[in-house]
Amino acid sequence: MPQATFRFYAELNDFLAPARRGRSFEHAFWGSPTLQDILEGLGAPHTEVAMIVVDGEEAPGTRRLRGGESVSVFPEWRTFGLGGMKPGPDSIQSRFALDTHLGRLARLLRLLGFDSLYTNDLDDSTLASLSAEQGRIMLSRDRGLLKRRMVQRGYWVRSTIPRQQAVEVLRRFALDEACRPFTRCLACNGELRPAEEVEIVGRVPQAVLLEGWAFSMCRNCGRAYWPGSHYERLKSLASALLIESRLGGTPEIAPIERPEECDGLRAHGGST
Repeated sequence: MPQATFRFYAELNDFLAPARRGRSFEHAFWGSPTLQDILEGLGAPHTEVAMIVVDGEEAPGTRRLRGGESVSVFPEWRTFGLGGMKPGPDSIQSRFALDTHLGRLARLLRLLGFDSLYTNDLDDSTLASLSAEQGRIMLSRDRGLLKRRMVQRGYWVRSTIPRQQAVEVLRRFALDEACRPFTRCLACNGELRPAEEVEIVGRVPQAVLLEGWAFSMCRNCGRAYWPGSHYERLKSLASALLIESRLGGTPEIAPIERPEECDGLRAHGGST
């Protein structure tokens, strides 16, 4: 059987068997498969691979192997740390589609102002299609979903903890400077706009109207928001996520008295 020598770099090693991580290894194959077929067979979705170098020259995923090649596989350069460079927020794509396992992450990303498509009733095929049609980055815990041909850009979320997942995404796509907290509806992902008091009469409790809050309203679903009792906690959470994404570590967040305050992420502390 023909074989080639492979070396995966940085976080791409997460997809390999432990014995193959951080080192060159030989891999045998039948026929003349494409590089993409080999890499996905080894566990790495094509959405995670930014560059493939074969015998010292960059090669496309469609190149076929014959045997004897030396293949180096690299992730996105900003995660690989080439020269400490970092793109500005205007040079990156920051619209996402999330699979059914990432509902809490979707709410955190919406809290930070990112367009995040999420619903728990879409099958993988439909979600992959929407990701491609709308130019969204697929975020998933399912490697199989990221290996679908129609998914052009994606990221396999490593952590199972929502807060850590949010920090992962912020770091992976260098999004800290693009954050615009409290600009999206946490329920439907629509954009928020300032609302006059007359617009929200009947949508919020009368006692809230008497407080004289500045109100916002979702352009899509009409949900009303105001800076109520949870606002400071959510603002603290958003700030902590940004600090953690920039500096590392785990900054303190104001304590949550009731779990649903964080899990449900009721925007601004109040909504209809």
